[in-house]
Amino acid sequence: MEDYQKKMQALSEIIMGLMVTSLGLMREDVKWLKPNNGSKPPQALLQLNSYPVCPDPSRAMGLAPHTDSSLLTLLYQSNTSGLQVLHGNSGWVTVPPLAGALVVNVGDLMHILSNGRFKTTLHRAVVDKAEHRISVAFFFGPSRDAKISPLIKLTDHDHPPLYRPVTWKEYLGVKATYFNKALDLIRTM
Repeated sequence: MEDYQKKMQALSEIIMGLMVTSLGLMREDVKWLKPNNGSKPPQALLQLNSYPVCPDPSRAMGLAPHTDSSLLTLLYQSNTSGLQVLHGNSGWVTVPPLAGALVVNVGDLMHILSNGRFKTTLHRAVVDKAEHRISVAFFFGPSRDAKISPLIKLTDHDHPPLYRPVTWKEYLGVKATYFNKALDLIRTM
């Protein structure tokens, strides 16, 4: 399990770097992403999920619709479908498991950091009538005390910061109290 966590941590840092550079920025623009600059290193949490067979899936929910409070979530799915994402006018769309692949969900903190350019992923888990489903979620974020706010290079007169600075610890408290309204509560506009 430790080896898996180390590999997911390294992969998360690579993906974060790619996402930051896709915005026209450099990794150095996110100070806490490089822990050797004196800041605390990024943190992560590994969660194992089990969704037993359900004889009547229409009467049960594996996991209610939500967004993740992290920057990124890397999700391994067993061979049983169950992850669904809300996709515009299409409604809930099933994300089929692919052998050897991970699902990458954008979390609330990445939405804040990118000033809304990367949209947080609203998703849910549904149960299956015939098969037991297992998933492994790796939630990647900054240190709990790092301030997260829209990156300064992504804001200007025409694109003001949409969110106030918040630590992951503070945001988790807001999310625990207000659930999916948390982003709205720290919005500046």
